Amino acid sequence: MDHDDLVPAKQQAIEIGGDLSQLSIGELQERIGALKAEIARVEADIKAKSSSRQAAESVFKI
Repeated sequence: MDHDDLVPAKQQAIEIGGDLSQLSIGELQERIGALKAEIARVEADIKAKSSSRQAAESVFKI
């Protein structure tokens, strides 16, 4: 077993608006999956921050 087998491959960053013509259908589907996962991650963070903000506002309401 090589050392390279133990180190996870770095995932390339997705360039928004980049050229898609050289990507295969499989690569495009992987890209869609990665973007959907990122959207879900961002939405979850927004929800968490919104909850924190609402909690803080309720404490400081007069």
